[in-house]
Amino acid sequence: MLSPEKVSYYAKKKERYNYRFRTWLKLHADPDALDEEFHRLHQELFSEYDCSRCRNCCKQYAGLIPAEEIERDAAALNLSGDAFRKKYLQETIDAGEQAYPTKNCPCDFLQTDGSCLLGSLKPDACKKYPYTDQPDRMGSLLSFLDTVSVCPVAYEILEQLKQEYGFDS
Repeated sequence: MLSPEKVSYYAKKKERYNYRFRTWLKLHADPDALDEEFHRLHQELFSEYDCSRCRNCCKQYAGLIPAEEIERDAAALNLSGDAFRKKYLQETIDAGEQAYPTKNCPCDFLQTDGSCLLGSLKPDACKKYPYTDQPDRMGSLLSFLDTVSVCPVAYEILEQLKQEYGFDS
């Protein structure tokens, strides 16, 4: 598996090829079978991967804290909701997500040891990233290609899918 430092470089190098594979999947793959393949590869590869040694997702994206989780997260950090928002979150809500972005990228909750300051309270979006075990992978292949440039496991899933489908051009 690629190191976190190399995944962006190799994904960029294969970008056009990856887009061709995406188009091929859209035209030829069965959506249910594709979901099963994603799920199987997700389970297999993440069982052997320690995300805390990478955290590219936390380094390259700001966090999104759902509005309904602010008071809970604030209490866990011994802050008031207002103090939590002021310290960590942008002032405006992302209306499409009904969540507040963190002020900074890397995510404000990323700790130097790779852990999340919110621990088990981190948002579902963070827990589920890179979404490779979620349903309807066919419908999200375009966004998955962005993920491939961030997550070494997502990159490996794509490479293994190419092999399994016999895609070579």
